[in-house]
Amino acid sequence: MRAKVHVFLKPGVLDVQGKAVEQALHGLGWGGVDHVRVGRTIEFDLAATDATTAEAEVKAMCEKLLANTVIESYRVELA
Repeated sequence: MRAKVHVFLKPGVLDVQGKAVEQALHGLGWGGVDHVRVGRTIEFDLAATDATTAEAEVKAMCEKLLANTVIESYRVELA
């Protein structure tokens, strides 16, 4: 089973990379772009074949390693 984890800073946490991208886009002529947030995607294969088990495993991975849950939120996709 393939897992994708999308990690972003929580609302209210200053996203310095997002602000830099926003300013660069404005400088290139796209002034209508606002509130840019930059995140990361982590993809990997799991041995688990049951979706419920796989989701529980991936969430445990996120809580322990893949996301800093104090300042980041995450979303899991399984395929």
